Parts: sequence; C-alpha cells; structure tokens
Amino acid sequence: MSFAPLDMEGIIEKVGNRLRRRTFRGRLLLKGCTLMQKYIEKATSFFEIPLDLRARGLVLVAVFLLVPTYFFPIWNMTLYSNQFPDGLSLNIYSYKLEGGKSANRDDLKEINSLNHYIGMRALKEDDFTEFKWIPFVIGGVMLLALRVVVLGKMSKLVDLFVLFTYFGLFSLWSFYHKLYLYGHELDPTAAVKVPLFTPPMFGHNTMANFEVNSYPDVGSYFMAAVPLLLLAAIWTSRRSHIGRKGK
Repeated sequence: MSFAPLDMEGIIEKVGNRLRRRTFRGRLLLKGCTLMQKYIEKATSFFEIPLDLRARGLVLVAVFLLVPTYFFPIWNMTLYSNQFPDGLSLNIYSYKLEGGKSANRDDLKEINSLNHYIGMRALKEDDFTEFKWIPFVIGGVMLLALRVVVLGKMSKLVDLFVLFTYFGLFSLWSFYHKLYLYGHELDPTAAVKVPLFTPPMFGHNTMANFEVNSYPDVGSYFMAAVPLLLLAAIWTSRRSHIGRKGK
C-alpha cells in the first residue's frame, strides 16, 4: 500500500493565507471597534454639554410661544362658490372646530349641510381624537421645556427637540389622514355623486363647484418657531462650549 507524498509547501502556504486573512479581519474589527468607541465618547461628550444662559433663554421663549396655540386657530379652510362668494370659513384649533359666524349664518352648519348632499360625514368635534391629545401633548412639552431650563443639560434639550419634531410630523400626518377619510368614505346613496377626493391640506383645490383654500393659521406659525428656537439653543450651547475649550 503506497501513500502520496505530502505537499508541505502547499499546506504551509494555505495555513499562512488563512492566518493572514484572519489577521486582516481582526485588524478591521479592531479598527471598527476603535472608531465606534471614539464616536460614542464624542456623542457622550456632546450630550453632557451644559446649556449657557442664552440657550436657556431661547428654550424659555419657546415655552411662551406655545401658549398662543390654546387661543389661536392652528389651521384655516375657506370654501368659495357662487352661492357663498364671501366664503365659508372653518377654523381648526388645537381642541375644537369653529366655523365663521355672522348674524345670519354659522359657517360650520352650512359646510355640514353641503357635505350631506355629497355624502360626506358631518364635521363633529367628537370625531377628532386629536382634540383630546394635542392640548395635552403641548402642555407636556411646555413642562419638559421648563425642566430643560432648570437642569441645563444638552441631552435633555436634544430629547425635547426630537420629541416635539415627532409630535409635529405626526400631527400633520394625522390631519392629512383625516382629510383623506372624509373625502373617500362618501355615502353611495347621496343625492349628488362626486368622485372620491382628498380636501387640500396646503394651498388651493377645486371640489365640485367649490374653490377651497387651506393654509396654516396663527397657531401653526407659533408652533413652527419652537423647533427653530430649540435648534438655535443647541447651536449656541455647542458653540459656547467649543469656545471655552479653545481658551
């Protein structure tokens, strides 16, 4: 019985290649871990930055800017037609719906009467769950902002910015979704048949014989200023911290 001679050089070369590959992977892994550690240390250092007085003042201004959202409309929709050339106005607050009112007319009732003819549900405050949680969330944000002013820590300010931004984007999506449902869940037995539609959230649109304008109102502009102020507070504190480290 004979055995083939072992190719020792080939075996040694294969073993060497495997070791080199493992060493290369190990180096890559070590380098990746080192970079990750540096990133975590840098992020931790950023979140530990103390807020200076200017940043705390900006956050305090943001708190006061949220107060008018309880008194001014957040959105306005106005419907024009030959029957109502001066327009039917619908004001959307953070907690209620309100139509324009005059001595002889309630615009919300007129809008609901017109909606009935095309099979759209009546606009009722009870159908808007947003009116229950939006005022609560705004109040919670104000309390968290005051907490940021007292604690004066970057991590708390970043948390507040992320939370309020998410709240704003979710509220916009919820508003659009509600408009979509109202225009797509029409009664098939309605007197007037119209194609399914979505009332405009921004800008102008034509629905049946109505021209509809929909735009943010005063309350929305106050709310839009809040994340800008929070970003400015983040920037000022970071700049101030870098300036102190450079001295």
